[in-house]
Amino acid sequence: MNEVGAYTRLAGVYDEIVVDPCYSLWADFLDAMWRLDAQGVRTVLDVCCGTGLMAAELIKRGYSVVGADASAAMLARARSLLGDDVQLIEAILPELGTTAMFDAATSNFDGLNYLTPDDFRLSIQSVAGRIRPGGWFVFDLHTDAMMTFTIDNAVVQGESDGNEFVILSDVDPLERTCQTTIKVVHSREGEPFTETHMQYFHSDAEVEGALATAGFVDVHKVDEYTDDPVDTTTLRATWIARLSR
Repeated sequence: MNEVGAYTRLAGVYDEIVVDPCYSLWADFLDAMWRLDAQGVRTVLDVCCGTGLMAAELIKRGYSVVGADASAAMLARARSLLGDDVQLIEAILPELGTTAMFDAATSNFDGLNYLTPDDFRLSIQSVAGRIRPGGWFVFDLHTDAMMTFTIDNAVVQGESDGNEFVILSDVDPLERTCQTTIKVVHSREGEPFTETHMQYFHSDAEVEGALATAGFVDVHKVDEYTDDPVDTTTLRATWIARLSR
């Protein structure tokens, strides 16, 4: 089984293996919140846009979206979904690859969990530099409950759309890291392959400090794109912040 770079071969089967059918509900949450902004939210930077699923949902709701991602293979999938009229940028955080200003930025499905703590802080600052005063940054992160859940479910096997896979997770709770090995033992698109990813469980203190340093205010978090508060069972927290005026 070939070991390949992160999000190269996986891009071709990512939507079927990894992603829950969640983006429509998440986009509804963002849309309802942003419509209350008196200045209006029309332009959105989708950070770690992946295969373009969130961008597609936001475009359906009338937003102008620019997507940025580090993976050329993921962006190729996004291009096939979104068409040629949507700007997609290959950029490795903390670089964003654009000098444009936006009303809001979002990063979904744990994209920022792939950043080291240092790169996380720098990326928050980069996003702040691309948002207008009073603009929004909404993103999600794994919680400590997710860390515990992953430790308890270190091996996950499944089958989806002709793809058979095994996901192995090795969590270091002291370092707050998780090395994930995704083995596609049968791929509908070719030979079996393995990809290894490293993720980081950013603490609430790290997140709050990074946002404050970058000039974000009115910071709060909710349970996965709902109005429900975060509690000890929350696996994915959605952070909502406004850039100071």
